[in-house]
Amino acid sequence: MEPEELDSDVLRQFVLAFKKGKLKPIVKSQPVPKNNKGPVKVVVGKTFDTIVMDPKNDVLIEFYAPWCGHCKKLEPVYTELGKKYKNEKNLVIAKMDATANDVTSDHYKVEGFPTIYFAPRDKKNNPIKFEGGDRDLEHLSKFIEEHATELFRTKEEL
Repeated sequence: MEPEELDSDVLRQFVLAFKKGKLKPIVKSQPVPKNNKGPVKVVVGKTFDTIVMDPKNDVLIEFYAPWCGHCKKLEPVYTELGKKYKNEKNLVIAKMDATANDVTSDHYKVEGFPTIYFAPRDKKNNPIKFEGGDRDLEHLSKFIEEHATELFRTKEEL
């Protein structure tokens, strides 16, 4: 509830609307990017459900803070990862500034930066947290390939 004019009538109306399920949550969100065609998709509070929770795609999502040194170090590696998998039609490499946007699912806990989850398309409410490996192209690629539901493979790779 936004507290512009807080009085008993406004509060009563708010509670009644809440009980009837007629309220929409206020989601902290940066503006939706106009151009989101790069190798790493930018997720904001308003697009979390449509990108990360999309049941058609596996999604690797990095939650970062712009001031975080580890995040800045990861940026070129993560961009390279996005380029490596850009032709995978059912895989999205994404990132979200967790200091400026709300994560709209309780299944994605962000307690430090960067936090990386893999959200399989058939298990969006059971994401897999990237832990214990180096945050380099090799380990992140291995993590994706281990958990992806479907990856296109060329004959040379098989």
